[in-house]
Amino acid sequence: MIPDSNIKRLAIFGSTGSVGVQALEVIEANRDKFSAEILTAHKNHDLLIRQALRLHPNIVVISDGNKYLEVKDALASTDIKVFGGEKALEEAAAMDCYDLMLAAIVGYAGLKPTLKALCNGKTVALANKETLVVAGDIVIQKAVENRVPIIPVDSEHSAIFQCLIGETRNKIEKIILTASGGPFLGRKPNYLVNVKKEHALQHPNWNMGAKISIDSATLMNKGLEMIEAKWLFNLQPGQIQVLIHPQSIIHSMVQFEDGSIKAQMGLPDMKLPIQYALAFPKRIASNFPRYDFKKINTLTFEEPDIRTFRNLALAKEALFKGGNLPCIMNAANELAVFAFLHNRIGFLDMTDVVERTMEKVAFINEPTLDEYFESDGEARNYAADLMHL
Repeated sequence: MIPDSNIKRLAIFGSTGSVGVQALEVIEANRDKFSAEILTAHKNHDLLIRQALRLHPNIVVISDGNKYLEVKDALASTDIKVFGGEKALEEAAAMDCYDLMLAAIVGYAGLKPTLKALCNGKTVALANKETLVVAGDIVIQKAVENRVPIIPVDSEHSAIFQCLIGETRNKIEKIILTASGGPFLGRKPNYLVNVKKEHALQHPNWNMGAKISIDSATLMNKGLEMIEAKWLFNLQPGQIQVLIHPQSIIHSMVQFEDGSIKAQMGLPDMKLPIQYALAFPKRIASNFPRYDFKKINTLTFEEPDIRTFRNLALAKEALFKGGNLPCIMNAANELAVFAFLHNRIGFLDMTDVVERTMEKVAFINEPTLDEYFESDGEARNYAADLMHL
């Protein structure tokens, strides 16, 4: 059967995570515009099976090989092809049955499939900021070499992307990334020392997965976004500013050399930037809730407290120094967040682990891809030893 050329074929890498689940809602609401050709998950095989039966993709991948037979058996009565194991993610990314990859795998694990998609000439809608944090220079180089766009999905980077439409020849003075401040805005270390994961997971504005919720609570998420923005928009570190904006209505801003500022606004709903990225360059109709200026009468802004939330200061250090330092920082942070979520360390301990790992692992100014992989492994081993994991 000849595929409908009007339907964009999508590969959702990380379909069972928060972004992936919302992306499938967008697809199901727009079946005349999108089809899900590939769905992948790591461990959540039950949800992956339900998604596959609902959307009938061409391929599903469960990267945890121990779950492969369960997924294969559950989908045996369909014509869906089932693959298992980490390598299968890269193999699926290299296939030609899709037009756009939504890169929504959480953390470092998303890097290799994303690189494979870019090398295969596929457009990438990037929801995985760690891919650019870990190896931004190489990822952008592959996109340029293969002449394929990377469309940001994070609400902040989507906002900047939207503000820059039509501004190709105009010089950016700076970008302003907004942050809600998370659930502990205004708190000091004597409060944070007793914080439990249940408190840290309660984000005031956004419904997100566990890892990004913790990163938002520590402000590491905003630090990662600063590094991602550097690569996405070809910026110098000094051109990137962070402002706390508790209402999460202005998603980010761009200031041009004439002093004019453009902002993108909307209610905090990830389906909006997801749909924008999937449909780009078109905007398509939605029934998402609308922002009502009559109901919210105050938008406020303040400087982040980097003395209390030191992760943001560490991320700025990594941003300015570059090399493999962001990769080291990210690896240590991923492991520290894992430990905190499993009640192995305290909230403030996460920052200490990241800082000590950044000090210990050898700095490389211009790493190769293999050196990025080695730095990631070394940082994880050192951080694990610190936490007795």
